[in-house]
This record gives sequence, structure tokens and C-alpha cells, in this order.
Amino acid sequence: MAELGVQADISGTTAGECDPSVADFIALMKPRVMSLVILTAVTGMVAAPGSIHPVLAFIAILAISVGAGASGALNMWYDADIDAKMQRTAARPIPRGRMSADDALAFGTFLSAASVLTLGLLVNWTAGSLLALTIGFYIFVYTMWLKRRTPQNIVIGGAAGAFPPMIGWAAISGNVTIESVLLFLIIFMWTPPHFWALSLYRCRDYEKVGVPMLPVVAGLAETRRQIVIYSLLFVPIAIAPYFVGLGGVSYLAVSSILGAMFLKYAFDVKRITQGREGDAAAKKLFLFSILYLFALFGTLLIEHIVWRVMA
Repeated sequence: MAELGVQADISGTTAGECDPSVADFIALMKPRVMSLVILTAVTGMVAAPGSIHPVLAFIAILAISVGAGASGALNMWYDADIDAKMQRTAARPIPRGRMSADDALAFGTFLSAASVLTLGLLVNWTAGSLLALTIGFYIFVYTMWLKRRTPQNIVIGGAAGAFPPMIGWAAISGNVTIESVLLFLIIFMWTPPHFWALSLYRCRDYEKVGVPMLPVVAGLAETRRQIVIYSLLFVPIAIAPYFVGLGGVSYLAVSSILGAMFLKYAFDVKRITQGREGDAAAKKLFLFSILYLFALFGTLLIEHIVWRVMA
């Protein structure tokens, strides 16, 4: 870890010669991932029982978003060596020499502390503690421990990405309930088929850097089988909010229709295995899974906003 923390950046530019731009710091925070974090956290806040002052609500959303960005920055710091060798990540700020690893470490550490303290001191410590757990789990458990050691990296490590709606819920209610756990489980169970679909058509990238993603360790056929298994488990969980009163009829319709489509794409991945057609099927599932999760939480959010307005 020390070697990664103090290394000159991958392109040969030393730390003192880097002149990162604002755009580089934004890229370090993985803004596309942050957009999903914001949506799921806001959904958790709006769906939770209780109320909060609008200013504190904004502070909570900001702190959760910054915490997610901090996790992204620290992940890029630690993974700079393998990011430089993978096509999907080679353009990130550290591998491209636009930012030193030390700058990324300092930036991520500062944002982590600031976001947790802000959420804990100004909102409540249940939410603050959950945010600290999320950041710590993503960096120490997933990035540093699981990612390079086990094909279960995504299965277990997916918990880090599933915490935001629970944090948002706790920011309003001050506690964790079965409803917030269900929101957590939706993202937790969505993560394996989502990332395994990506790893199918990026398998050579992971193999090249020695990351034991499931296709590298168990093979493509087993990965496709696991995608179908997890999809069959995931879709009913995604529909479940309707049956506990967390979602309405609109949510039931959206989650059922899109869930059926999700299963179709998952079975297509298992059925279509050859060459470019197989990669295209995997990519289609990966991209659709993103749309699917946005639609699920977007529908929940809209429903709860309408319910609050009409109450």
C-alpha cells in the first residue's frame, strides 16, 4: 500500500510536476457513480417517515454525495497501478499523469472526514456512522482486500454501493428499518449481474492485471450461469417494495415490466455466447441494468413526492 501511496504517477510525471485541473478532481470522484448515489439517497430520504429542515436535507444530500466522491478518489489512488493497464480506466487522472497519487490520497482523505463529520454533526450520527461504514467498507474491504483476492469481490463488495438509500433514510428518521434494508438489498442483489455483465466483455482487461473477476477464475460459462441465478433472485426483491407498502401501483408496474426485460437480457447473455454477439448481449444487459436501477428508484421517488403533496 505504501508503494502505491507515494509512487510517481504511472506516466512518469513526478508528484511535484502534476498540475491537476478542477475537471481532474471531479473525474476522481466518479461523477457517474455519484449520480446514482444521489438518486438512491434522495429516494431513501423522501420515502422515510418524518421530516427535516430543507437546509439540513440539502446538507445531508451533499455530505452523502461527497462521501461517495471520496470513496471514488481513494479507490483511484489505490488502484492506479492496474488502472493504467486497463483500457476502461487508462484515461483516469492518475494513470494519465494529470494528478499525483499523493494528491488523490489527500483529496479523498479530506473529503471522507469532512463528509462524515458534516453529516454526523449537522444531521445525526446514525447517518454519519453509516456513511463512515460505507467509505471504510469500499476502501478497506472491497478495494484493498477483496478486489484482488477473490471472485466474490463484487458479491461482498457490492454492499458499499447499496448503503446510500439506507443513509438517506437514517438522515430523516434517525434509525434503520426493514424498509431501508429492502432498499439496500435491491442494490446489493443488482450489483453482481450488473458487474459480471461488464466483466464478460472486459474479461481480458481483468485477466491482464490479475484481478480475479468471475470470468477470469471460473470461466465465461459459469459467469453467465451466475448472472441468471442472481437475476432470478434479484427481480422479485426489486418488486417487493410494493408488497410492504413502500411502493405503489406505478412502482409495481415499472418494476414488473423492467424486471421481465432484465430477465430476458440475462437469459440472452446465457444463450448467446459466441464472439461479438456474446459481447453485445453482455453489454446490452450491463447498460440496461443501469437504466433499470435508475427507473426503479426514480419511480419510488416520484411516488413518494406525489404522496407527500397529496397528504
